[in-house]
Amino acid sequence: MHARMRHAATALNSLPVPDPVAIAHSKRLVARLQQEMDECGGAITFARFMELALYAPGLGYYSAGSRKFGAEGDFVTAPEISALFSRCVANQIQQVLGTLEGGAILEVGAGSGVMAADILAELERLESLPEHYFILELSGDLRERQQATLQDKVPQLAGRVQWLDSLPQAPFSGVVVANELLDALPVHRFQVGGGGVDELYVTCGKDGFRWERGLISSEPLAERLERNAVQLPVGYRSEIGLAAERWLRSVGAILERGLVLLIDYGFPAHEYYHPQRDGGTVMCHYRHRAHPDPLILPGLQDITAHVNFTAVAETAVDVGMEIYGYTTQAYFLLANGLEQAMRDLPDDPLALLELSRQIKILTLPEEMGELFKVIGVGKGLAGVPLNGFMLRDLRGKL
Repeated sequence: MHARMRHAATALNSLPVPDPVAIAHSKRLVARLQQEMDECGGAITFARFMELALYAPGLGYYSAGSRKFGAEGDFVTAPEISALFSRCVANQIQQVLGTLEGGAILEVGAGSGVMAADILAELERLESLPEHYFILELSGDLRERQQATLQDKVPQLAGRVQWLDSLPQAPFSGVVVANELLDALPVHRFQVGGGGVDELYVTCGKDGFRWERGLISSEPLAERLERNAVQLPVGYRSEIGLAAERWLRSVGAILERGLVLLIDYGFPAHEYYHPQRDGGTVMCHYRHRAHPDPLILPGLQDITAHVNFTAVAETAVDVGMEIYGYTTQAYFLLANGLEQAMRDLPDDPLALLELSRQIKILTLPEEMGELFKVIGVGKGLAGVPLNGFMLRDLRGKL
């Protein structure tokens, strides 16, 4: 299981009790959600609920000041588990920037900033620093944490980093990298009924938020449902990630040459909408405990959904990008130097034990190795076999 799901799914009554400050904060977001529902006739799409729960200014999970990443937060991501992860990503970036004979790096959603720091440190060691390192981060709290991390880990390189409020202007040449970004973008939820497919909305009752079935909210969503839900059994629930598709279209519009490297947990469509996955893929994370109810603890818990990598690939092709590779995280890391790093492990027994533990989490099938996937799409790299997909390219499964 991936790092956000290291603990088994937890019964709701066993979740830690929020402190009074956190409860007061959540109540303010509940009021904001109720206001939105009132303005929309009593219910909103789950995509809108998820958007507000995560990103409402000053109130949403990613927009407020609580700790999200690391041991003190709600989950741990791969760059925080081991610097080896970012070193391998840096090796892939070096190959692409070398092929382009220059270019910039754009990291979208940089979390604690540790991946940016470790990538820059490795590229400095390889004498391959980029012209610019941009971070697109909308959360002021996370920007401050990223700046502190960079100053602490690579003070000599911190001045190279520039923060953005939106995607850079076209044309962009270089590497766009996003680790665990797409899973945190809002998704629409649906349920198959006897008379067709309904969208799942969120409304507010006297006991809190609850689900409500309704009409499909948009033509693009109806089109995706016609493609993906036609063979699913009655009662089946799942998600459609239109926001991820819109984001990738925006990136494709500014990219002139280079690679978009997306690392996240998910499946190709035929596995995503497997008949046995009939409850969908939404998962929430609170204090390192995982559970499936996104309607509780608004503003205090992370809400995620697995990525449909077939939809990612189709969107990339639609906007003129090519698919350069698709593989598991384990194979991507091994192909980008993890094996060499394993041979270079230190003689110190304690350090060796710790690095071995980190590598197991990153690569073992029951940890992050298989559930996490890596897809590379882009422009202008035709005929350049990318290192990360040389061991095992799974494009045929998309």
